[in-house]
Amino acid sequence: MSRLREFRSDVVALLRLAVPIASIQVGYMLMGVVETIIVGRVSAAALAAVALGNIYFFTGIAFGMGVLFALDPLVSQALGAGDDAQVTRSLQRALVLAISLAIVASALFLPAESVLRLLGQPAEVVPLAGKFVRISIPGVLAFYLFVTLRQTLQAMRRVTPIIVTMVAANVLNGAICAVLALGLFGAPRLGVTGAAIAGTVSRWFMTLLLATLTARDLAHHLWPPRHGVLDRRALGRMLAIGVPIGSQILLEFGVFAVVGVIMGRFGMIPVAAHQVALNIASLTFMVPLGVSSAATVFVGHAIGRGDVPTARRASAAALAIAVGYMCCTAATFIGIPRVLAAIYTPDLAVQALAIVLLPIAGVFQVFDGVQVVCIGLLRGLGDTRAPLWINIFAFWGIGFPVSLLLGFTAGLGPRGLWWGLVVGLIGVALLLLVRLRGRLRGQIERLVVDAPSGPLAETPRSSV
Repeated sequence: MSRLREFRSDVVALLRLAVPIASIQVGYMLMGVVETIIVGRVSAAALAAVALGNIYFFTGIAFGMGVLFALDPLVSQALGAGDDAQVTRSLQRALVLAISLAIVASALFLPAESVLRLLGQPAEVVPLAGKFVRISIPGVLAFYLFVTLRQTLQAMRRVTPIIVTMVAANVLNGAICAVLALGLFGAPRLGVTGAAIAGTVSRWFMTLLLATLTARDLAHHLWPPRHGVLDRRALGRMLAIGVPIGSQILLEFGVFAVVGVIMGRFGMIPVAAHQVALNIASLTFMVPLGVSSAATVFVGHAIGRGDVPTARRASAAALAIAVGYMCCTAATFIGIPRVLAAIYTPDLAVQALAIVLLPIAGVFQVFDGVQVVCIGLLRGLGDTRAPLWINIFAFWGIGFPVSLLLGFTAGLGPRGLWWGLVVGLIGVALLLLVRLRGRLRGQIERLVVDAPSGPLAETPRSSV
C-alpha cells in the first residue's frame, strides 16, 4: 500500500507539471493545425505546398532545436543541486549557440525550391513551397531564442508565462493567417504566402512576449555575461550533450519528412493527405511529448539532489500516463477517421486517402508515446547518445527500408510507406525501454560542464 501511495503521489506531481507543458506543446502545434486548416480552404495545391514547406522548414531547424535541448538536463540537474551559477552559464551559452545555429539553418533554406525540384516534387507545388520556406527564414532566430527561454523556464517549473504566450500567439497567428491567406476584410488573397507571413510574425511575437513576461525571473541569468561563458571546452561539453539530441530529433523527424517527400512521387493528393494525417497524429503526440519534458525536469532535479529512487518512480509514472493517453487517441483514430479528415479539407480525394492513413497512425500511437517518454527520461538522466543510435538502427535500418519495400515493391503505395513507419516506431520503443531499464538499475551521476559552484562544489560527481 505504501508503494501504491507513492506511485499515485508521483503521478499527481508529474501531471501538475506535465499538463501545463503538454498545453504548451499542443499550443505550438495548434499554430500549424490552424494554418493547415485555413490553407486547406484555398486549394489542394496550397495544402500540399504548405505540407512540403513545413517539412523542409522543420527539417532545417530540428537539429538546432535538439542541440538547445541540452538545457533540459543541465539546468534541471543544476537546480536540483542548488548550483545557480551553472544555470546562468548554461542559459548564456545556449543563447550563443542559438544565434550560431540560426545562421546555419537560414542558409540551408535559401535553395529550398531547387532542392524540392531535384527531389521530384509536383511541379505545380514546388514554387509555392519554396516561397513558403524563404518567407519563413526571418523567423528562424526567433524560434531558437524562444526554445532557449522555454527550456530554461520549464526546468525552473515556471510554465505559466509560456502558456500565456502560446495562447496569445495562437490568436495572433490564426487571425493573420486567415486574413492574409483567405483575403478577408479586403486584404489580398495571398494563400501560401499569407500563411508563411503569419508564421514568421507569430514566432517573433512569441519570443518577445515571453522575454517580457519573464524579465524578472531571467534578468540575473541573462546579464551580465558570466566568466567562462565562451570557454571552448565547456561549450564543447555542452555540444557533446546537445548534438546527439539534435541528431536524434533530426533523424526521427527526418524519416517522416523523407516519407512525406516520397509521397510527392505519387502525386499532389498523397502529399496533402499525408499532411492531414501527420498533422493530426502530431497534435496528439504533443501530450506525451509534454509528459516527456516534465519527466526530464523531474528526473533531472532528482539526480541533482542525488535522489535516485524518486527518479525511478517518476519514470514509471510518466510511462503509465503516456500509454493510457495514447491508447485513447489510438481508439479515436481508428474509430472516426472520416470526421477527423473532414475537419482539415473539403477535398474528397484528400479525405479518402487520409481516412486510410489515420487508422495506421492509430496503430503506432502507443509506441510513439512510449518512445518519446523514454527519450525524455534518458535525457533527464544525462543519457543522450543511446537514443540516437537506437533511432538510427530502428528507424533508418529497419523502418525506412520496410516503407520502401511495402510502398513500391509490394505496391501498397502511401499505405505501405506508413506501415514502415509503424515498424520503425515499434522497434525504437522496445529498444528504448530496454535501455531505460538498464540505466535505472545502474549508478546515475550528475552532468556538469564546469566545476560545480553550488552545494556540491566539494564533491563533484561527474563531468561530461
